[in-house]
Formats: sequence, C-alpha cells, structure tokens
Amino acid sequence: MFQGSMVAIITPFDEQGNFDEESYRQLVEFQVENGTDVIVPCGTTGESTTLTHKEHDQVVKACIEQVNKRVPVMAGTGSNSTAEAIDISKHALEIGADGLLLVAPYYNKPSQEGLYQHYKTIAEAIPLPQVMYNVPGRTSMNVTAETTVRLAEIENIVAIKEASGDITQASEIIARAGDKIDVLSGDDFLTLPLMACGAKGVISVTANIMPKQVKAMVQAIQDNRWAEAKELHLQLLDVHQAMFIDSNPVPVKTSAALMNKCRGDVRLPLVAMKSDSLEKLKGILQKHKLI
Repeated sequence: MFQGSMVAIITPFDEQGNFDEESYRQLVEFQVENGTDVIVPCGTTGESTTLTHKEHDQVVKACIEQVNKRVPVMAGTGSNSTAEAIDISKHALEIGADGLLLVAPYYNKPSQEGLYQHYKTIAEAIPLPQVMYNVPGRTSMNVTAETTVRLAEIENIVAIKEASGDITQASEIIARAGDKIDVLSGDDFLTLPLMACGAKGVISVTANIMPKQVKAMVQAIQDNRWAEAKELHLQLLDVHQAMFIDSNPVPVKTSAALMNKCRGDVRLPLVAMKSDSLEKLKGILQKHKLI
C-alpha cells in the first residue's frame, strides 16, 4: 500500500498564522496530478509539532477530502506520549486515513524495550496499517534493526521510514525481515542506494516542489532502468541538499512560496531563512527552472 514516491507535505499558513486550507488543497492536487503515490500530512515537514489537535484533524481531513481516494493518505500521528499518539491516531482513523506514520518518541529517550512496547501498544489499539519513523537526528535515539525486526512480527506494522542515514542498518532490516516489513527512505539523497538494497520507496521532502521528478526517479528504479535512475538522482542531489540548508521545513516552504504555491511562513520556534541561505536556495531553484 505504501510504496513508491510519497510526499511529506507542507502545511501552509495564512497571513494571520492560521491553517490555509485553500492553498493546502491546491498543494495536494499538485501532488496527485504529478504522480505522487502517497500523501503524508502532518509529518515533521508538515510542522506537526506546532499544530493543535484541532488543527491536526483539520489538516488530515482536508487532505483526505481533496485526495478523494485517488491515492492513499498516511497521516502523521506520532508523539512522545504513547497515550497521546493513540488519541491522535483514533481521530485519523475516524476521518478516513488509510494508514499512520508514527515518529519514534522524542526527548524522553526510551529504551529499546520501551520503543517496542510503544509501537506494539499503538498497533494493538488502532486497526490501521502503521509505518514507524526512525529519525535519530530529531529524536536523539535510534530504533535499532533488532527492535524493528521484532516489531515486524506485528501484522499491522507494515513499514519503517528510515532516516538514520545508516545504510547498513536499513540493509539489515531488509535482510532479516524484508518479507514482513518494508523499508522506506526518509532521506531524499539516499533513496537510490536504499532502493538498490531493497527499500520500497521514499517519503520525500523534495517532492513538495518537484513531485514529477522524484516520481520519475523512483519509477526508473522500480522498472530497473538504473542508468536513468542514477542520472536523475545526481540531477536532484543539489535540490535535496538545499532542502536542509536550514531546519526542515523552512527551505522547502520558502521554495514553495518562491514558486507562488503558498506563503512561506513557519511557526515559532522556526524562523525565516537568513539572506545568504536564501540567495543560495534561489540560485538552485533557478538552475532547475523552478523560479
């Protein structure tokens, strides 16, 4: 269900700082029209950590309505509190999400057994396909291959978004449990090498602004057109890197604003890009004829 080119979609805000539903629906439509396989609202790139529970429901609901069953919707519902993650996930289930993306608990640094019990408890409480999200750079702890292999035995834990940057760890998961759980790249610049090892796709930041190109690269890999995939990978590399010259999602949201797709405003504690980084970003967007 959750394979191919997937987008961790941004959440636009209006001049007053409120959720801009009209712009958001246009962003969703842009993704569907350009071949994106799965839409992921309220992930890290969607500024989930600064959305209220009410806003979270509004964003997921708008996504589901606009998609209208054309592609799956994987709602970001993770939290560092297991009970809160279950509560948010129940709302996503009720409004029609096709699956859940669950970031590893951040800040409280649970043990590997704590991680196992966290994901197991959510899986037992919510009858939806679930994708774990391992991003040590933001959570300060790693979901090990051993823990992922244990969790792969739970039927509705169907994938892990691997953003550890560790190809060996991702490969170990595939080698030991690839028949039970899919690995998805959580880093655009590692999509090709991870898919070469057996990963099933990417949950992309870059796809917010270049969905057709990200889809083309993933499709080339799926079709075993490796020379074309390598060429596309290298063409997109500077864009992937530019999306992280400041804290995500500041660069990608700024890019979308420069492309006249929405406002670029982010919520505190995130702030606008500094002028030197902005000029660098503009140069890369111009090179790719995005602005």
